[in-house]
Amino acid sequence: MAKKITKKIKLVITAGKATPAPPVGTALGPAGINIGEFVTKFNEATKKMEGLVPAEINVYEDRTFDFILKTPPASSLIMKALGIEKGAGKPPAQKVGVITRKQLEEIAQIKMVDLNANDLEAAVKIITGTCRSMGVEVKN
Repeated sequence: MAKKITKKIKLVITAGKATPAPPVGTALGPAGINIGEFVTKFNEATKKMEGLVPAEINVYEDRTFDFILKTPPASSLIMKALGIEKGAGKPPAQKVGVITRKQLEEIAQIKMVDLNANDLEAAVKIITGTCRSMGVEVKN
């Protein structure tokens, strides 16, 4: 019989740099799992990645756990592609950069597994919406 999940925790942690300090320790401590073990496993799994990595952690009733790594947030992939540090403060009026269709497709390919899209075109539309909300102009 499968183990019963008692808690689901979602965290966004820098790849390969998890520590028992907050926010990891404060999120996992009340769940009763071994924080050091999680940090070791997470850092090992993400050592070849870079940037922020979302993780979904399932905590079971016997205090064991497993986690699923997701792709980095679309906004961080967009900022990396454009070489900017943050989006616009007032997106409709202020523009922080211009992104090409090719760059949108590359980001959509990376995010495809986590997006609710049936094909690349739908994924590109989702990423385009993220660009607009960040103040990034989309060039066809």
